[in-house]
Amino acid sequence: MNFERLLNEGKIEKVKKTDFSSESAEKSLVFARRGFETENYDEIMSVIYNGIFKITNRLMNFLGYRAIGREHHKNTFEFLREIGIDQDLVQYFDNIRKKRNDFVYRDMESITREEAEKMIIYAEEFVKKIINFVKKSKDECSKK
Repeated sequence: MNFERLLNEGKIEKVKKTDFSSESAEKSLVFARRGFETENYDEIMSVIYNGIFKITNRLMNFLGYRAIGREHHKNTFEFLREIGIDQDLVQYFDNIRKKRNDFVYRDMESITREEAEKMIIYAEEFVKKIINFVKKSKDECSKK
């Protein structure tokens, strides 16, 4: 993992490392599941995206970084690409970032129930992969 390019481009900065927690993201996924009663699938998308964004920020802080700049959400996904966690899921949630942006800032509704269901499944999988990445990182550090 080499973050020099992102540092040099002013997309991330170094910060004091913090403990990792997935609790906030996991709560967001539980909340999103409850949202199906409302049939407001765009809001479900926002909640899922916020959960993914939160856990990604926790991961970045755990590694000693944070995204900065006007495009800090976009920069977060660039950081994830550098880490090497499931690139298909990173791209999927980067696309969700763009859809969410349209929903929040342009009032464009675009998510079906089926898409929202798929999003939750992928989000649960992504959260597990991030948790496993952190566990592996902690194990490697303890062996040194």
